Order: sequence, then C-alpha cells, then structure tokens
Amino acid sequence: MEKQDDYVEYVPVAKRRAMEAHKILQRKIKSFALEEKSDKLKLAAQPNPSLLVKAQSTKSNIVAEDKPSRPSLLVKSLEMKHEAPKITPIQQMVQQEKEIIDNLSDRKTLMSVGELAKGITYTDPIPTGWKPPLHIRRMPMKQCDLIRKQWHIQVSGEDVPPPIKNFKDMRFPEPILKTLKAKGIVQPTPIQVQGLPVILSRRDMIGVASTGSGKTLVFVLPLIMVALQEEIRMPIVPGQGPFGLIICPSRELAKQIYEVVEEYLVPMRQAGYPKIRPLLCIGGVDMRSQLDIIKEGVHIVVATPGRLKDMLAKKKMNLNNCTYLTLDEADRLVDMGFEDDIRHVFDHFKSQRQTLLFSATMPTKVLNFAKNALVKPATVNVGRPGAANLGVIQEVEYVKQEAKFVYLLECLQKTAPPVIIFCENKADVDDIHIYLLIKGVDAVGIHAGMDQKEREDAISSFKKGKKDVMVATGVVSKGLDFPDIQHVINYDMPAQIEDYIHRIGRTGRCGKTGIATTFINKNQSETTLLDLKHLLQEAKQRIPPVLAQLNDPMELNADAITNASGVKGCVYCGGLGHRIHDCPKLEHQKRMAISSSRRDYFGSGGYRGEI
Repeated sequence: MEKQDDYVEYVPVAKRRAMEAHKILQRKIKSFALEEKSDKLKLAAQPNPSLLVKAQSTKSNIVAEDKPSRPSLLVKSLEMKHEAPKITPIQQMVQQEKEIIDNLSDRKTLMSVGELAKGITYTDPIPTGWKPPLHIRRMPMKQCDLIRKQWHIQVSGEDVPPPIKNFKDMRFPEPILKTLKAKGIVQPTPIQVQGLPVILSRRDMIGVASTGSGKTLVFVLPLIMVALQEEIRMPIVPGQGPFGLIICPSRELAKQIYEVVEEYLVPMRQAGYPKIRPLLCIGGVDMRSQLDIIKEGVHIVVATPGRLKDMLAKKKMNLNNCTYLTLDEADRLVDMGFEDDIRHVFDHFKSQRQTLLFSATMPTKVLNFAKNALVKPATVNVGRPGAANLGVIQEVEYVKQEAKFVYLLECLQKTAPPVIIFCENKADVDDIHIYLLIKGVDAVGIHAGMDQKEREDAISSFKKGKKDVMVATGVVSKGLDFPDIQHVINYDMPAQIEDYIHRIGRTGRCGKTGIATTFINKNQSETTLLDLKHLLQEAKQRIPPVLAQLNDPMELNADAITNASGVKGCVYCGGLGHRIHDCPKLEHQKRMAISSSRRDYFGSGGYRGEI
C-alpha cells in the first residue's frame, strides 16, 4: 500500500498518558530549577545560611507531595472503627429488641378501610355537654397530681381531666347513685376516680388496672349517660341504633357486662327516665331473638366479635349512629385472633367515635398499636401494667404430675368454698370434675367444648352457691366476676404469665383477700418459671426453693437493661423474667402463623408449607 502524506501512527492511550506526564514533570523540573537559582541569589545577600538549606529541602519535597498518597482499605477500616463509638452488649441487645418491635408494629392500624383510603383523621375529641362542678374545674394542677399520687394513679396525654373522688360530683342521675349505694359501692376505686371523668369528657382512653378493680363501671356508666342524652335529644326509631358498642373476647364476659348494664337501667326506667334498650349479641344463641330487639331500636349492644361481624355483614344491624366503642380485655382480643374481625367492625362506622380500651395486662406493643387509632388518648394506669393483684396471697407448690390428683384434695381444705380450679385442656377438666364428684365434692365443670346452654347453667349454679367448686379452662379467667371466691387453684401453670395473672385475679377482688395455689413441676419451661419468680418478688410473696435456685440470666444486668430500654421485662407479654427475644408468647404466635399458612395440596392430611 502506498503511504499517505497525512498518515499519523496510532499511539495507545496508556503511552499517551505517560508521555503527557513526562512533559509535565520536565516543565516542573525546569521551573523548580529557575526558582532555586533565584532563591540562591536572594539568600546569598542574607547572613543566615540555614534558610538556604530549608528552601532547598522544601523545593525538593514538592515533587513528592505533588502525588497525594492514598491510604489502603485496611487503614481506612481501622480509622472508622477507631472513630465509631463502642457499643456495649446491653446497647446491642436493646437495639435488637427495637428492631423486633418495629417489625411487629408494621401492621395495619386500628382504623376503617374507608378512613385509611380517604385519609380521614380526627384531631379533636367529640364535644360533650357534661361538665364537672366548678370547684373541680378550678382545681389547681398541683392538687390534681397530689390526688393521683395518693391513689397511685399514673396518667399521660394532653389536658387530662382532673380526678373526682365521689360519684355525686360526677353528676350521675339519682337512680344510678342509689343503685351504687345499694350495692355497697360508696367510694370510687382508683381507676374510677380518674377514668370516669376522662370518659364523661368524651376523651379516648386506655385504662390499665389490676383484676377486680371496678373497670366495668368505668365504661358502662358513661355509656348509659351517652345513650340517655341521645334518646332525649332525638328518640330512637325502629331498626335504628346502637349509640354505643362494647366488644368482649368471650360470651361469658359479654353476658356479665350485659347484666351490669341492665342492673343500672332498670331503676332508671322505674324513676321515669326514657327507656334504654340493651342487646346481648353473642354466638350460641338463636339470632331471631336478637333481631326482634333490633327491630324495636337498640341503644346499647354488648357483643362478641364473631356474632357482631355476622350481623353487620348480613345488614341486620348498622353502626351509622354509633359514637361510643369499648374494647374490654383489649389485649386478649388481639391475642385471640379477633384483630381482623374488629377491623371489619370499624369499617361500618360512619363518623368519629370515642374509643376506649381496657385490660389488666396491656403490653407496650398493644399500646403502640392502639394509639394510632385514638384521638388525643388519655392513658390511665393504676399500678404496673401486668402486675398481679396485691390482694391475692400467691402460693406455689412443686407437685409431681402423678401426685396432682391426691394433692388437689388437700388444697381444697385450705379455705371454705367457693373455689375455682383452672386447667390447661378440656380432658383434664372432665377428669378432675368426675374425680371430685366421686370424692363427694359438689363440683361443676366448664370448657369451650360445651354448648352455650351448659356453660350458662354451670356459671349460674356456681354464682348462686349451688356448687362449691368450678373446674374450668381459661375461658373463665378473662374478666368474669364471681362473688366471694376464697381460693383459686392452678392445676397447671399456664405457659404465658398473662394467663396466670388473669386466673389468680378471680379472687381478692374489690379490696378483699384471697389465696391462689399453683402447681409446678418439670413440665413447665424455665422461662415461664422465671416470669413467675419475678412476679412473686414484685408482690413480695414467698418464693419456694425450686424457683429460688433457678439460674436467672437477667439478674445481674436487669437494672442496666431496663434503664437503657425504658421497659422492664418483655415488651410483648409483660413478663419480668425474660426479654422479647426469648418471649414464649411470641414464639407460640409465630408457630401458629406458620401452621395456619399451610395448605393441603395432596389431600388426606398431607400438608406442605407455602413457598
């Protein structure tokens, strides 16, 4: 090929860069040489020769400084570790717990789908015409705090109404005051002193108090007042209502609350007040009898989630005028799987409502979950949430599994009847019931496997004193009030400390004293026994040797962990003997979630987990 005149040989990029760098270096050397020559001429006239040496050394180092030195990745990592603050094992544990809680709280809030979709939020409580007497309204804040301190009441929230120490200043109608006096209720309990003024002011509230402290009256009496006010303002028409709704986790508890409502409505009717119709909406009962009351118009509904959801879905009842909602044993409703049913009920509200949550055990995770749906809520605590009733003498006995039947008869000799015996499963209830009948003890059994009529008859006969002993599963432990229970026996120690607190709370109610005896052995997990040990220590009860010798991993750092996290014990279940990463309740719910997610792909019971 003939060579072209304008042909330029191709030079690789690396070679061109090297050539450019060489040219730059040559220019710098020439400039440095010129500068050095001028510096020598200037320094020659000066008497100090050391400056010349200094100038020469300075110029000779410029070339080396021109290329910045880059530290290695190892040096950088060491510098970052040195600069980063050191994290102690306790701080690391608290950080892990926070991540677990954040993951658990990543759930839908307790609001209706319509409100979430439209972005509807309420910022102010429902207006009310109720006002306490003038001297209560003018009570200084220091005096309010002093009363709360005397009654061991802890409050949080914006502008919490002042406490009121007597029912008369709460401005209840005369028939209600007379009924309270006839029942021997002369002075309000601590939860009533602060809770009733909050609810009468139509504020959202979270109420936490020990079992037997009178929480039922705190939400029943204001509901009667709301229904009465609405009926006077505009009488209800057939098919309309309700104005207020109370949701409970069990049928027995719903029936008990309904009876309390009726107890205060009857004297009001007799005194000439407008007729207020309540409705008991529970499963196991013929729906037609409930529909007959709804057709007349109903003011107050006490319901379980299943039957209420069914009535609303079939449009037999609506919540268009409902502005008052109470979730009794709120944490139990969430734990027992009624969360979705309750959220479905929320979809039927057409306007703002006053929401109240009550329980004896209210873990922090339930509080955080509920606060998202409440409007400027006031939280009222009487004692530590999840603490045992101080009116109960707790006795823990180590009894081998095969010796429980024999020792049970000895325990029944401790006190006079009535006595409740709690078991973990239905088979034990039936076996103990038959065993006691054979031994001549007048006993009755109750569990979830019985139909509604049998359960109601068992509870009725026990309450009326026809039976001395009731053998039951946990269905009876949630909120039921039995008169003058002397003794509670835990035949099986429950796996969760919350269930234990609810069970022993059937005795020692309304300021009285009772005894709770609990059988433990090697069948219980160490975590549950540690929770029980801490609960006994908190209540200043005798700790048996079998619990005292347990190795407690939290004992050394308990105070440091509490100070770092701000929460004593487990934030999920309230147990004091473990943290959330060891929570048996959380593990149980995870296993239940995994088992419920399986589908029968092959038939005949062949299960395969979802991928």
